Amino acid sequence: MRVLIAADSFKGSLTSAEAGTAVAAGLRAGFAEMGIRTEIEVVPVADGGEGTIEAYAAACGGEIIPVVCPGPLGDSVTAEFLVLPGGKTAVIEMAESCGLTLVEGRRDILCSDTSGLGRQIRTALERRPEQILIGLGGSATNDWGAGMAAALGARFLDGEGRVLRPNPAELAGFRTIDASGLDSRLRAIRFVALTDVDNPLLGSRGAAAVYAPQKGADAEAVKFLEETGERFADVVESSLGRRFRDCPGSGAAGGLGFGATAFLGADIRPGIEVMIETTGLREKARQADLVVTGEGRLDAQSRHGKAAAGITRLARETGLPCVAFCGSIDGPVSNYVPEMFAAAYEIRPAAASLADAVARSAFYLEILARRSAKDIAVLASRP
Repeated sequence: MRVLIAADSFKGSLTSAEAGTAVAAGLRAGFAEMGIRTEIEVVPVADGGEGTIEAYAAACGGEIIPVVCPGPLGDSVTAEFLVLPGGKTAVIEMAESCGLTLVEGRRDILCSDTSGLGRQIRTALERRPEQILIGLGGSATNDWGAGMAAALGARFLDGEGRVLRPNPAELAGFRTIDASGLDSRLRAIRFVALTDVDNPLLGSRGAAAVYAPQKGADAEAVKFLEETGERFADVVESSLGRRFRDCPGSGAAGGLGFGATAFLGADIRPGIEVMIETTGLREKARQADLVVTGEGRLDAQSRHGKAAAGITRLARETGLPCVAFCGSIDGPVSNYVPEMFAAAYEIRPAAASLADAVARSAFYLEILARRSAKDIAVLASRP
């Protein structure tokens, strides 16, 4: 039995590699009890959110470089980026410098910005890569990429020519952009923004309406962000002579998708698709009999751009069954089986509590995989 395991991280509990290793141990033991020899390969994956650097490093290797940069509210934080083997590609995770976990207990979306990401990019440019991948998940910000652009040399001016700080509260007065100071090295780099969402910048599915409440914004703040974001887009698009606001994913990470396309010339792509290409997962799947994926919580959003959805599409392309192991499953399993997966399993019912499930996820995953091995063997043997 040749098994390819490509599970996402279990947020707050397991890295992608740890989750995959636990499932591999359980399946190996379960198949051995049935006398089935196995070849199991674990390939860590991520879709652009938290854990992206970790997944790329585990799957591909490379050098991790620390960067001291401003956090969402300006205080100093230590982030990092990854240079993949060969030095041609750097991987940046914006959550490292602008993530929601950095402002727990002191969220202030109107005063937060993405300057830290700009510092990460500037430092990565010193390594002279040909391509920079930027994971857009887990942000604490909704500044439309202004902080990033300011850290790279852009200036945002009010009606009297005064330079504004690049956070939403100040950008309410934004009237003119001076992009002449943007780092000239940016033009030589191919940027790819990795995301698991396809939301536009504005409107009912936009950055403010959908994601700002998750970052602490009340109804009044959401309205302010929507109105300010529209003015911001008007000025930037008028200055650069192109429309970016409707690009799928432009609303990702508080409008950072918009900023990445406008200021960096980035392509916005599903993070899991880029991960599949970079790690050679498609070729690995062609050598397997079964594909296994997983994530902390399987829910309606799992169908749209998440790692698990990308892995099941890959399995379908190669004619293989795909099985999912999750921390919990939202709603009945029939919502996902057989449409997405051949089978889906969750550890939550076996745990004493949610806290127990999180604390001992690896333990429960291994047991669950071992117990499920017989059913999975049947699935994998079907023509």
